[in-house]
Amino acid sequence: MPEPIKKVGDFAHLDMDRATRRGYPEAVYCERKTVEQVGAIAAALADSSHTTLFTRASAAHLEAISQAVDAFVDAEAGFAAYPATPPEPTGEKVLVVCAGTSDLPVAREAEYTARYLGRDTRLIADVGVAGIHRLLSYEQTLHEAGVIVVVAGMDGALPGVVAGLVKAPVVAVPTSVGYGAGAGGIAPLLTMLNACAPGIGVVNIDNGYGAGHLAAQIAAR
Repeated sequence: MPEPIKKVGDFAHLDMDRATRRGYPEAVYCERKTVEQVGAIAAALADSSHTTLFTRASAAHLEAISQAVDAFVDAEAGFAAYPATPPEPTGEKVLVVCAGTSDLPVAREAEYTARYLGRDTRLIADVGVAGIHRLLSYEQTLHEAGVIVVVAGMDGALPGVVAGLVKAPVVAVPTSVGYGAGAGGIAPLLTMLNACAPGIGVVNIDNGYGAGHLAAQIAAR
């Protein structure tokens, strides 16, 4: 049985028992950690078979992780996962939909999170409300999903549109994509919180990890 806490230097206590306790593994938030700290944390996991996610990672963070363990990395999403192979999927499908190509980093973080938490995933990109026919061309795919993560910046209208079309719950993710009046994601956040379609849960701005985690939990049931 693995030790419940693994101390790394004088800067980290890894929660090795989290997957057993909560059913889902630990995630390492890399932003504001040094490259050396992230590399040491990754190295400390080398003898563990438990999935560990790394989020908001810079290119240098990802390089340090890759040198320490055989991990899956995606520089666009700032994401890594160890071990590199995701678990066999169970539960319902998690569909991730993003409004624009600029929203892809957050959308991919959501998709990878759900995938490495054991769900079958698919991503549909660049189907925002400026060309709603693009979304409608995937109507069958939308109806087949167990839960849908919708990522959007600008006006943030896409989650309400999707929720009005499907029976699946929608996890909405506002992004900081947009011009000045978008206030770094505040405008789409408020739109999503005020959506008139029921069945929408909203996570924090740019929080693809939180959305993917919530979607994975919903889809497990």
